[in-house]
Amino acid sequence: MTYDPTRHDSYADDVIHGILKSVKSIALVGFSSNTVRPSYFVTKYLIERGYTLYPVNPGLAGQEFFGAKVYATLAEIPGPIDMVEIFRNSEAAGPITDEALLLQPMPKVIWMQLSVRNDEAAAKAEAKGVTVIMNRCPKIEYGRFSGEIGWNGVNTGLLSSKRPMLGAKSWQKRTI
Repeated sequence: MTYDPTRHDSYADDVIHGILKSVKSIALVGFSSNTVRPSYFVTKYLIERGYTLYPVNPGLAGQEFFGAKVYATLAEIPGPIDMVEIFRNSEAAGPITDEALLLQPMPKVIWMQLSVRNDEAAAKAEAKGVTVIMNRCPKIEYGRFSGEIGWNGVNTGLLSSKRPMLGAKSWQKRTI
C-alpha cells in the first residue's frame, strides 16, 4: 500500500473521537513551563480530563508540573505510552517520530499539533501500524466532542443533550 498524504487533509469525527476515548497515557514533546504557551495549558487541560501526561523537555527534565514529572526524552518515560503528541515544528516531527517508533511497545498514535505536518514521518509511522493525526489539537478536539468549546460561542456542528455539570473547584468541565 502506498502512502496517501491526502488522507491527512481531514479526519472523520469517529476517528478523532475514538482516539481520545481509547488513549490513557500521552507523552507531550515540547512542553513549556511558560504559562502563556499552548503546550502548557494543553498539558494542564488534558491532565484535568483524566489523561496521564508525560511532559517532555530536556531543559525542564526532573521538574514537576501539575503533578507530572518532566522527562528529557521519550525513552526515559516509565511504562507504555499510548500517544505521542508533538508540540514542535514540522521538521522536528521527523526525529521525534523516529524516537517514538523505537519505543517498546510502540505508541498507538502519533499526534502532531496545529500547523505541524510531516508526511515522511507519518508514512514511517503508518507503515509500522501507528495511527497518525496531523495539524490538530487534542484539547480543541476534546472540547468540541464534550461540548465545552461551545461555551465560548464556537459552533462545533455537534448537537448534544448533555447538560453542563459543575466540576472540581467550581470549574465546569465535561467528558467525551
